[in-house]
Amino acid sequence: MSAPARTLADPAARVREQDWAALADALDEHGHALTGPLLTAAECRSLAALYEKKEHFRSTIDMARHRFGSGEYRYFTHDLPDPVRELRAAFYPRLLPIARDWAARLSRPGTWPADLEEWIRQCHNAGQGKSSQILLRYGPGDWNALHRDLFGDLIFPLQVVIGLDRPQLDYTGGEFLMVEQRARAQSRGTAVALPQGHGLIFTTRDRPVRSARGWSAAPLRHGVSLVRSGRRHTLGLVFHEA
Repeated sequence: MSAPARTLADPAARVREQDWAALADALDEHGHALTGPLLTAAECRSLAALYEKKEHFRSTIDMARHRFGSGEYRYFTHDLPDPVRELRAAFYPRLLPIARDWAARLSRPGTWPADLEEWIRQCHNAGQGKSSQILLRYGPGDWNALHRDLFGDLIFPLQVVIGLDRPQLDYTGGEFLMVEQRARAQSRGTAVALPQGHGLIFTTRDRPVRSARGWSAAPLRHGVSLVRSGRRHTLGLVFHEA
């Protein structure tokens, strides 16, 4: 009889145990990479339930009002719930070598510090002082227009979205969409149904792709397709401030 699968104790440990070589390869090839499980079903339900507790959030965005689509999302305050804080802190040092490598290929300064808190201080000193961690909620008929999460001059080139509900069971539709623009070529679209508790790492602004002249930057925008039924919650981890 095979041994039972080991269950890691906390989200940060699950981030560390991912196959980071494979994730880096997928990011290089596609501009996005789907992780293994990061949160248990119970942890996902607990995070989704925070949406009703307004004390955790600094603002609520009505997407229809701003012509971003339809639905709502809320920005957490800087006093992040433990799982959100731990996930963000665990992802940053794993994504940092990829970010620096991409910057080198594009002949850009890759000067993000090794310490996340130091990077956050740099954002605040540059006038980007608002928390950028997001909890999103969609119902039937809701969707999110293609966009990029650029809040100022300081940008980290990778971010993460984590599914908190079960596609096809808790909701239908609502695929995570990405459209990448290629130089002198047609744009390439990708749709991903986010498994509950899994994360999708993707390009914040653009990424390096090989061209006849070396490396060029391929811009990418992301959004969410129409939710047809049920309710869809996701957690967004952004590594620069707003």
